[in-house]
Amino acid sequence: MTDFHDYFYKIVLIGDSAVGKSCLLSRFTYNEFNSESKSTIGVDFATKSVIIDDKVVKVQIWDTAGQERFRSISRVFYNGALAAMVTYDITNSSSFANITTWMNEVRKHTSEEIALMMVGNKMDLRHLRVVNTEEGAEFAKNNDMLFIETSALDSTNVEEAFHEIIRKVHRKMRVKKIVEEHAKEKETVHLDQADGAPNQANVKTNNCC
Repeated sequence: MTDFHDYFYKIVLIGDSAVGKSCLLSRFTYNEFNSESKSTIGVDFATKSVIIDDKVVKVQIWDTAGQERFRSISRVFYNGALAAMVTYDITNSSSFANITTWMNEVRKHTSEEIALMMVGNKMDLRHLRVVNTEEGAEFAKNNDMLFIETSALDSTNVEEAFHEIIRKVHRKMRVKKIVEEHAKEKETVHLDQADGAPNQANVKTNNCC
């Protein structure tokens, strides 16, 4: 069977170790949850096709290791990324505090056009929450990021999170394509006008004598 798709986008999952990035990836792509999931070594990725605005969009989602010793390896995998889901654990204040570091990291290694989403994971442990929803939402708003809270364990908002960031990327790329096509059309018109313009050196004037 042919793997047909209209668009292809790369997304990276970043954040501290043990915030649940691998579990989010597994839940979205395979609808599975492994409670004994181990920390990612280096990088891992999975793909999935979704329908966005009546188009088949294939996304390749990279799960990057959160440990400091893998940071230099992970940087390579920012290449070509159009979106980043910066993830923290709502029961771990340090993972939230480190969002700024991860946000700066992704902006350093990607273009300014990258779409960013902040994901507060482990909603199923809300009784252990130390980062409240309002705090996360305000931080995301102040840094021009989408915001959502999820639970990879019970799948709360996982589909919604990925679909929202994919939709934002898709619409950004459509706008970019329209702008580029418009610029190309204007350039073609200018070239056509230049080709049709008379050469002043060959224009003869009729002077009365």
